[in-house]
Amino acid sequence: MIFLILSVLSSTAIFVLFKLFNKYNVNTLQAIVFNYIIACTCGLLLYKKPINLADFINEPWFYAALALGILFISIFNVMALTAQKNGLSVASVASKMSVIIPILFGIIVYNESIGFKKITGIILALIAVYLTSIKPKSNVVLTKAIYLPIILFLGSGVIDTSVNHFAPEGNMPLFLAIIFASAGIIGLVMVSFKTNKTKQRFNPKSIPFGITLGLVNYCSMYFLIKALRVDGFESSTVFTINNVAIVAVSCLIGLFLFKEVISSKNWIGIGLALVSIILVTL
Repeated sequence: MIFLILSVLSSTAIFVLFKLFNKYNVNTLQAIVFNYIIACTCGLLLYKKPINLADFINEPWFYAALALGILFISIFNVMALTAQKNGLSVASVASKMSVIIPILFGIIVYNESIGFKKITGIILALIAVYLTSIKPKSNVVLTKAIYLPIILFLGSGVIDTSVNHFAPEGNMPLFLAIIFASAGIIGLVMVSFKTNKTKQRFNPKSIPFGITLGLVNYCSMYFLIKALRVDGFESSTVFTINNVAIVAVSCLIGLFLFKEVISSKNWIGIGLALVSIILVTL
């Protein structure tokens, strides 16, 4: 359970940092690239064995890690486009509701247990995610660029499912390092192209914020995978608790730290989140 708590706290810290990006006018894309570089470095430092490319290049998880890195930064950009075209709430709901994909994958493929309490908990968790993600006076446009939230939903779900499925037990730090390295390389190309095209200057604030983001980003992935590998915890249970807890805690932090307005729907969502966690855990 400690790994799950640390994963929730790390993921919530990512939410806080993105809020601070807006407050301190940090270039998001530049900070994201630094984030991937730092996260990759963390994986390399935590990998205790000598790194020999020939030893693991033929491993099935190696190419999966490369593909996941590309998917990471692609879905990040889809999320940004969804927020711009359809509204922030639509982007939030689409990315958070995608948790149903790894949940169903665990139940169908891994033959994980299913019962009345668990089904009820999962349904309440999805309702909680929706109610907590909808913000007052948000600009929600479902009919415009509807393909974007669909891609975001599917992409986010595939990322969570694939990370759990392909992460190797002994080489997990290196697995994560390759994911972040792949995403970082694509990000560097994007930043270089955008800089040349728009003559955008480098923002020095991107470095400290990117470093901090990279540390908590790596921790969120590392602790989530560690929680998924704990005996007695099924992936469908872990993903449900992790996702709904992140949404609820982020909502509360938005209230207390950033003075965000929380509607009655949000409070109902937080309450349902707690009930769903209890039911799924039981």
